[in-house]
Amino acid sequence: MSAVEEREPAPAASSAAGGGGAAAAAMMMAAAAAAAASSGPSDPLHPAAAAAAGAQELNNHPELEEGPSSKKRARLEAESAAGSGSGSGSAAAGGGAAAGGKAGAEHKLEERLYSVLCCTVCLDLPKASVYQCTNGHLMCAGCFIHLLADARLKEEQATCPNCRCEISKSLCCRNLAVEKAVSELPSECGFCLKQFPRSILERHQKEDCQDRVTLCKYKRIGCPWQGPFHELTAHEGECGHPTKTGNELMEILDEMDQNHKKEMQLYNSIFNLLSFEKIGYTGTDFCSQACHKKEVQFRPYRTDDFITRLYYETPRFTVLNQTWVLKARVNDSERNPNLSCKRTLSFQLILKSKVNSPMECSFLLLKGPYDDVKINPVIYHFAFTNENNETDYMPLPIIDSVECNKLLAAKNINLRLFIFQIQK
Repeated sequence: MSAVEEREPAPAASSAAGGGGAAAAAMMMAAAAAAAASSGPSDPLHPAAAAAAGAQELNNHPELEEGPSSKKRARLEAESAAGSGSGSGSAAAGGGAAAGGKAGAEHKLEERLYSVLCCTVCLDLPKASVYQCTNGHLMCAGCFIHLLADARLKEEQATCPNCRCEISKSLCCRNLAVEKAVSELPSECGFCLKQFPRSILERHQKEDCQDRVTLCKYKRIGCPWQGPFHELTAHEGECGHPTKTGNELMEILDEMDQNHKKEMQLYNSIFNLLSFEKIGYTGTDFCSQACHKKEVQFRPYRTDDFITRLYYETPRFTVLNQTWVLKARVNDSERNPNLSCKRTLSFQLILKSKVNSPMECSFLLLKGPYDDVKINPVIYHFAFTNENNETDYMPLPIIDSVECNKLLAAKNINLRLFIFQIQK
């Protein structure tokens, strides 16, 4: 066999070997790809590591930044940053979700507590005392007093708006646990809009809040400014009222003196009346039931048009050797005072005795020794005769409708009447 013939099988062998080598190479590439996929960033076959290596290579060869290679450098740096930030980004997202879930749970808990502890009448959280009926339904102090007053106006028994059981000051009691729980719930400051426990919110709004409304210290000499507390110092440094002329300040002081004089006239009048020779007073109890000697009975009566109206009246009592009666009415005998939010009481003094000559008197009503109703002292004057023995109805000088509801809701209203006879 010639040498040429001996070399003829070689191409076939090499071809077979080439086929086996290609398969082996493919298997090696697949294994390398799998290893790259399973390896971490420290593996040189990992894409992030490759990007970092490419960026390092560009740093080592600044001449590659010229031309199209600069775009490649920017792309490699972007891929490197994305790869390194993906882990920290996912961790931050997980932490944010956990914090958000916790805040949401606390918010939902507060909402549930609001719905559980709110007043069954006004559906708001109580601000002071909390009362409960015999079945445990809660009422804030304002709504509780209003329900009792409404029932008294309609001559009905007050009932719980939730379960319709009877309520009164003797049947209902305060719930101290609810009062403490409500005081710890957060509430928003009306000035700075921050959240504080309700127990310290009032002190914060009066003393600590930097956004609370404050008046200028020169208000007494006419400065009308009012604004947030944190602006007070700057305003007072620029306020022009301290530089007013003497004449301007005198005008302001004169006005202040006039207001003070009006206030002092009342007290001076009372002290002057105490020096009179004939003074009489009585403790007058306004009650809804005839329970003792001097009371005002709250009872209905019918007018000609058959509209039931309620009034108070005392039995006859003796002061200054004369017999008297006090009457009182609600909202000046308005047709339906229970439908009105603004409520007032007015009274009249009636002389039941016969007198030989006109009897000129000054009189005033003050709160009794066992009552907390707020009454401003007002002195009234009237000359009683046999033909004109009744005063007009005069307003009972209570400060607002809340105090009036307290009077209407109370079983006993203790008032003290002073009568001063003016000697000629």
